[in-house]
Amino acid sequence: MNHDRVHAREPSHRVDRWSVGVVESMDERDGHAVVTVRPVTRDAGDDGRRGKGDDRESGNDESPVELVITLAVRDLFVGRLSVDDGESPVGERVWYRKRGG
Repeated sequence: MNHDRVHAREPSHRVDRWSVGVVESMDERDGHAVVTVRPVTRDAGDDGRRGKGDDRESGNDESPVELVITLAVRDLFVGRLSVDDGESPVGERVWYRKRGG
């Protein structure tokens, strides 16, 4: 299976290959993590440091994207988000690449 890619921080290289989204939900299916992300439009001058909920107010109506990743990658990227232990990553900004397979 080709897994999708997700980062908690803006990638430093090939930034144009990554999309920006906000986590809507996280689940597990068939031994993999499934992260549902709502794509957002990157505003001019946006440094990727907005707080929770900011993107939801932008009027973006793109359909959510389901990302399938390994449980280890999920744990790694959630650990890098600025959320407290046990706090949900829903509403957090992430960078992703849909690979599918």
